[in-house]
Amino acid sequence: MAEKLDILVIGAGPAGYVCAIRAAQLGLKTGCVEASNYEGGLGGTCLNWGCIPAKALLESAALAQNLKSHGDEMGVRAENVVYDMNAAVDRSRFISEKLTGGIRFLFKKNGVELFEGRGKIVGPGTVEVTPAEGDPTTVEAENIVVATGATMMSFPGFEIDGDKVIGSREALALRDLPERMVVVGGGYVGVEFADVFNAFGVDVTVVEMLDTLVPVSDPEVGKTLARSFKKRGMTIRTGTKVVSLDRESSPMRLTVESKKGEETIETDILLMAVGRAPVTDGLGLESLGVEMDGPWIKIDEWCQSSVPGIYAIGDVAGQPMLAHKGSHEGIVAAERIAGVAHHPMRYDNIPSVGYCHPEVASIGLTEDEAKEAGHEVKVGKYPLTSHGRALTAGHNEGFVKIIADDKYGEILGVHMIGHNVSELIGEVGMARALESTVEEIAAHAHAHPSMAEAVMEAALAAMDRAIHI
Repeated sequence: MAEKLDILVIGAGPAGYVCAIRAAQLGLKTGCVEASNYEGGLGGTCLNWGCIPAKALLESAALAQNLKSHGDEMGVRAENVVYDMNAAVDRSRFISEKLTGGIRFLFKKNGVELFEGRGKIVGPGTVEVTPAEGDPTTVEAENIVVATGATMMSFPGFEIDGDKVIGSREALALRDLPERMVVVGGGYVGVEFADVFNAFGVDVTVVEMLDTLVPVSDPEVGKTLARSFKKRGMTIRTGTKVVSLDRESSPMRLTVESKKGEETIETDILLMAVGRAPVTDGLGLESLGVEMDGPWIKIDEWCQSSVPGIYAIGDVAGQPMLAHKGSHEGIVAAERIAGVAHHPMRYDNIPSVGYCHPEVASIGLTEDEAKEAGHEVKVGKYPLTSHGRALTAGHNEGFVKIIADDKYGEILGVHMIGHNVSELIGEVGMARALESTVEEIAAHAHAHPSMAEAVMEAALAAMDRAIHI
């Protein structure tokens, strides 16, 4: 048996590999278990079949959509344009493979020992690793960090078969495009795939059970995104739930129900984008008495479970199930184990971003949530209609909305939709972390012309000092 480790991380996704590297940087003897032989390379779903390849396809979609919508007016008259999904998929796979290979290099550089196989906690401080081939091995560690991620969800009757009913993984490798596609789920994943396939010529319908797209955002964001998608020719069915699917008919017949009653939609492929479920089965958590919070492992602000020496990070540790939240949890857990932690997790300041076009980004409370929490609020909303940088980019739809406390100007929440707003949300996240006010944001001279000026303008609007509206 190898020398006992200080920390063993189960899972090498964006939570796990970041935790392992940070632990090794802090001088801890570190190992990481990853079932990469089963499901791809290091980096988990995010790098292999999620965030990274999806954003690569979205960049291809943006180029395709820009040529269709803005090429002539920008003086770029492309003739005989070919939209090649094969090439777009090949590019996305190349980027994923480049990054997953980079993690293996970083492990070697930092001295992280990699154990390839599936991990199971078989006793206090003991993990059994079963490789794809060969006999299991046992690894001992003072601290175990569970970072096993999540898997795609579906509904009874809508099970993913990889052919007619697909999930995000199959969608990322879809080379032969159908004529029609229905996307079930209007959250971030659903709207991103709707964007991609619409840009490449697929007739896309989005079905969302709640009243707006991207329902975790301010309702105005979802309504604005729906209008934008409809202009591009997509069909948006909010307030609509799926009832049944006839897979045997050609094309398939999907029955949905809304306030108008039941209707039937014909489609060639159904893409299920209804969320992910944490992977905790088979880890041995029950036998150790690890307390659960529904399907997730219950943790404290330092990512420690109810059992000393066992931590949980990433998708298995609860909402929001986002890669950057998991990575940050990994750093917090590693620093806590090393005894150098100063900042626990702050879950009320995690940004959420959808990389569709236009992009959407949110952090903190919505206007309704702020009022329900007892705040007297003031709202600053700056439309991008006449925003200089948005106009020069050819994308002036959307807005930045800041919800602030009326008395002190504390930033309670920010919600955006528009060109490159994924790059703007970091400013307000940092402002909230530093307890800045709308006045302090407005007092900073933002570069001109830039999209970031929209944040300043919204802050000014919250104080009834707007200049450009």
